[in-house]
Formats: sequence, structure tokens, C-alpha cells
Amino acid sequence: MAAPKSSSRGHPGRVLAFIGVVIVALYAIMFSTGDKTPRLGIDLAGGTSVTLTAKADQGRNGAVNKRNMQTAVEIIRQRVNAFGVSEAEVQTEGDKNIVISIPKGKNEKETAEQVGQTAKLFFRPVLEAAPIAPQGGTKLPLTPPSTPPASAPPAAGTPSASTPPAAESNKPQGRVIPNLKDASGAPTPPPSTPPATTPPATPPANTPPAGADANGITPELRAKYADLDCNRPENRGLGSEPIPEDKPTVACSRTQGENAEKYILGPVLIPGTDVSSSKAQLPQNGSVGGWEVELKFSDSGTDKFTRITGDLAQGKYPTNRFAIDLDGVVVSAPSVKAEIPGGSAVISGDFTRTSANDLSNVLKYGALPLSFTKSDVTTVSASLGGDQLRGGLIAGAIGIVLVILYSLFYYRGLGLVSIASLVVSAALTYAIMCLLGRSIGFALNLPAVCGAIAAIGITVDSFIVYFERIRDEIREGRTLRPAVEKAWPRARRTILVSDAVSFLAAAVLYVVSVGKVQGFAFTLGLTTLLDVVVVFLFTKPLMTILARRRFFADGHKWSGLDPVALGANQRQSYRGRRSRGRAAGVKEA
Repeated sequence: MAAPKSSSRGHPGRVLAFIGVVIVALYAIMFSTGDKTPRLGIDLAGGTSVTLTAKADQGRNGAVNKRNMQTAVEIIRQRVNAFGVSEAEVQTEGDKNIVISIPKGKNEKETAEQVGQTAKLFFRPVLEAAPIAPQGGTKLPLTPPSTPPASAPPAAGTPSASTPPAAESNKPQGRVIPNLKDASGAPTPPPSTPPATTPPATPPANTPPAGADANGITPELRAKYADLDCNRPENRGLGSEPIPEDKPTVACSRTQGENAEKYILGPVLIPGTDVSSSKAQLPQNGSVGGWEVELKFSDSGTDKFTRITGDLAQGKYPTNRFAIDLDGVVVSAPSVKAEIPGGSAVISGDFTRTSANDLSNVLKYGALPLSFTKSDVTTVSASLGGDQLRGGLIAGAIGIVLVILYSLFYYRGLGLVSIASLVVSAALTYAIMCLLGRSIGFALNLPAVCGAIAAIGITVDSFIVYFERIRDEIREGRTLRPAVEKAWPRARRTILVSDAVSFLAAAVLYVVSVGKVQGFAFTLGLTTLLDVVVVFLFTKPLMTILARRRFFADGHKWSGLDPVALGANQRQSYRGRRSRGRAAGVKEA
């Protein structure tokens, strides 16, 4: 019976050359990008651990319970992932704590700083704003004019607003526009005659407290505003004291540099929980400009946003700006020129892709059902992880040595094929892990190392299946070359079924698990796929080539394919058939 045809049988050298080219290409990319080592997780390379402690709010959804804590964990995990941090762990600890473990990397400090800003997101009216004097410079006068304009132009560089195309616009660097298909978003030229200013109206909230001016600003609040030094980093982070939702407050902008401002903000107009979605995008409908942020409100938020933007545009507040306040830090303060109905708007301005994504993440993930304080921030040392990694590598090395010794003892010459296949598999695995660190942020943690070590058994098992099928064919009296090709279809099915089961188990484990266990599942699945690649593109064509070599083809006693040692049927054995063929002068097929 003719052996089944295959590319590895007809051109095994080409197949081996192909996988050699792939390996060379992977390592060339590694060295060209500088990714010579895998990215390590927090348990191996160290990183930052942030502990947030929940506190009960005096208001809706304020109970510290399992449901609210789990909701907070999911939102924080989404925020951390949005920063591009891989292998970060977000989990509860006890009844009131959430622990965020951030692996060491380029986004580690930024993420650790911003992940603590998780208490509350609010939309507040801007009652007053002033540029921040540079460090060591002269502070600008903070006393407001006796009659503040109803639509004071924002400081240069701050987001501002324009109405639909028919309305007036200053020449701002940013604006809030309705998210309508016919809104081009381009500001129209200002009118030739400056608009008349009108006296400010009392904010439509509660009656101003005793001693406060018409805008509800008390002397104490103004003194606090005057003393607020936004050049100090601690004034740009999470506030140590809760900010009342129903009272004015002061705040600094998160922006630093020439566009930085400090503000007096009015009571909360819209809670962040009323934002249903947001995304960073390039201008739509053919508009020209930089990045922008689209936000949409829930049903209840839509009504509030429509009413508030109308009030801002009509001069019912000292300025026509509202602030997006995250835990006492203003992340954006755009202006509004007209009422925006429909609950959908676009914040545009001097955004880069990074800053637009950052604002979108704040709007999307900033509001939590609970308030948190950053109770602990610690740097995790990599020394313990280094010891663990060293122990894992030693265990893996011992396992590989035992596999090699067993392969050489049991399979003899065939054991060299196992060793070569393991080397190829290890080379592919290492290169791909190094490159995945840059492309998808994969970080190698201790469970991932364990997954790679466990995969050694899966890889060796595939070789054993194929070798035993070849030996079975020799026991039945076939010579090596037909035995190699005859055994392959039967071994191939078994290998594919076995690897499919392993890969399915790894996929399920990856989906249902979180944190470090996902590293184990990912590595196990990756090495299982590479096992199929190595067996098909290296082990099989290598055996086809070796079957043509006399050492293996003649069944040398050290080849591991000796028919006598395998207990082959002597009447149909390779040596008997070879002798009869020579006597008859016929070359064996």
C-alpha cells in the first residue's frame, strides 16, 4: 500500500527551512525592537500596590455592601485596563478594601496616581476661574470684578463651547457642541459688535448663605481660593476631605503649565453616574480638527444636561462654563454657548489622542457607587519574585533534564529528535512571549512560568505518540520509510485531539479566571498551539529525512528502531525482507 502523500514527505527540507526562517525573523524583530526579554509581572519584577478603603456615603447607593464593592472592582478594573496596563490585579480584601496591584512599567506611576481618583465624578458650574501663576511668579489678582460678565471668555488653552453654527463664538481652543449630524463643530466668526454684557443672575440653587455674594461665594470661600496654591502637587490629587455636593468649593485643574487654572465651583449640577457612555474619536461628519470626546447621558441625565446647558448659555451663572470634577480635581472645564438637548454632546479642543482617551476614561469610569480613600500605597520589591522565578526556573530545568534523560534512555536515537523539537518549541515560545509584551502587554508572572513548565509534558507527549506509532508499524514488519508515513495519519489525529482538549481547558480557564491564573491559562494555551506547529513543521519532516539515513533506516540498535529489540515479526522483519530483496536482485521500494 502506498504511503499517504504530504508536503513534509515530498519536500521535508523546505518545511524545515520555512520554520527556520520564521524563528530567525522572530528573533530579528526582537533585537530590532529591543524586546530581548519577556515583560515580567508584579510578582516577578515588582510594581506598585494601592489599597482603597470604602467609606459610607450619606446619600443614594452609599451602603458599603458586597454588591457595591463588586461594582467598584469592575469599574476600577476597566479603568486600569484603559490605561493599557496588563496583568494588573484588582480584588477585594475584607469587607471595605480594594487592592490594586500594578506591575512595574512605563504606565505604573501614572496608573497608581490616577486609580486613586475613584470616589466621585461631578459636573459643577464654574463661578470663577483664574490662571495659575508659575512657580515663584507673581500671583494674579483674585478679587472678581464688581459685575462679572455673563459670558466671560475662558483662559487661553481651556476647553470652551460653541453653539450650533448660527451662534457667536470666541476663538477658543475647545468647545462643547451638540452631537448632531448637521453640527460641523467649527466656530463661526465673532460679530463685529461685541455682545452686551449682562449682570450675573443668582444661581438657581438655594438662597446664598449669610455674608455670601450673589453667586453664593462666602468670604471664607474666597479666602480659601486666594490661599489655594495649585503649584503644590498635593492640591492636584485626591482630596483628604469629602467635598459637599450641595455647597460651592475650590479646586485646581489637573492640567499643568500655561493652561492651568484654579476655580471656584458651584454646587453639583449632574452626578457622574448620569453619564452612560463616552469615547475618544476623530472629528465626525468631515470636520477638521484634533481629537474630541463624545459623551452621552442617561435618561435622567439628559433632562439635567439640557436644562443646565440652557442656564449656562443664558447667563444664569457668572460664567458659561461647567467643570468636570473628579474628586476635587477639575479634569476639564468647557464652555457652553447654547442649550444642548438630546443628552449627547462632543467636547472638542486642543486634544491629543492620549488626552482625549484620558478624559473619556474619566467620564466613563470615574463615577463609583462608593467613595474611597487611598489608605496605602506600597512599592512591591522584586527580590521575592526573583527568588520565586529562580525556583521556578530550577524546577523547570530539572524537569527538562529528566525528560531528556528518559528520552535518551528509552528512545535512544529518537531521543535526539525529542530534544531538537523541544529546543525549537522553547525558541518559538520565548520569542513570542518577548514580542507579546510590546504588542498586547503580556506580562510573565509565576503562574505563567508554571504553565510553560507544565506544557513540556504536553509537547513531549506528542512526540511519544508519533514515535510509538512508528514503532508499532515496524513491529508489524514495515521498514522505516513506509512506517514513518503510515504512522503519521494515525498519530496526527491523536495529537490534534489531545491538544484540542488541552487548548479548550486553557481557554475556559482564561475566561472564567482573573489575575495571575489567567497568566497560567494563557501560557498553557500558547504552548499547546506551538506544540501543533512544532510537530507538524519540524518533528514530522525531520523524521522523514532521518528515515533516509542508514543509521535509522537499518534499525541500528542505538537508533531506538531496532526491529529485533522491538519484537518485530521475524518473518516480515526489515532485515529478512532486505536479505530476500538482495538475493532476488530487487531494490526495496
